[in-house]
Amino acid sequence: MDSLKELKLKIDEFTEERNWNQFHTPSNLAKSISIEAGELLECFQWSDTDYDLNQVEEELADVFNYCIQLASVLNLDVKEIILKKMEKNAKKYPKDKAYGNSAKYDKLWE
Repeated sequence: MDSLKELKLKIDEFTEERNWNQFHTPSNLAKSISIEAGELLECFQWSDTDYDLNQVEEELADVFNYCIQLASVLNLDVKEIILKKMEKNAKKYPKDKAYGNSAKYDKLWE
């Protein structure tokens, strides 16, 4: 699988084969993203360095899966919306102000 489109098709096929589309409303998918993101965060609950990489991989895959499904249900192109957001962030966080700085964009101009 070389492209995001192929991955999306594979996820769509998996979902259709199980008749799960009926459950995949935008709100249910958004909830699932949040739940899985919480499970991902749980991997780092007690340590920033001592975590199970296999468990992180599983939870991260779940987050990506639900994100791709939500984009699909809403007819959004993942690549397009990410590039659009990156362009917006580039304006909020110009290289010369943001380089090596973790401050929120509104603090970069002080």
